[in-house]
Amino acid sequence: MTQQGFTVSATAPDPKRLTVNDVQRIIHQMYGEKDAARGISGTFMWLMEEVGELATALREEPAGQAQPSEALASEFADVLAWLVTIANVAGVDLAHAFTEKYAKGCPGCGQFVCQCALSEKP
Repeated sequence: MTQQGFTVSATAPDPKRLTVNDVQRIIHQMYGEKDAARGISGTFMWLMEEVGELATALREEPAGQAQPSEALASEFADVLAWLVTIANVAGVDLAHAFTEKYAKGCPGCGQFVCQCALSEKP
């Protein structure tokens, strides 16, 4: 079955081979109806809340740790999920958008290893 360009599946993909399209499909399958009802504005507010929680987790993470804590990793996952949610509600294919913008190199300098000055936003 296909919904909004996503193939709906009852099984999760192999986590070692998870693609951006898989992430969008998973989030759409789990939350698509709720997300559409909430809309972009409401979803954006949830994303900002999660970004704040990520900032707090980053601030609290001990320096020099070999591996990030589960709490920090979980906050990164939440931010990604809410970003994907907004893309789904807006009808944006993130894999395509990313490829169009970054697959040919840095949007600022065109290199695959960015040569832009640190003060520049590429």
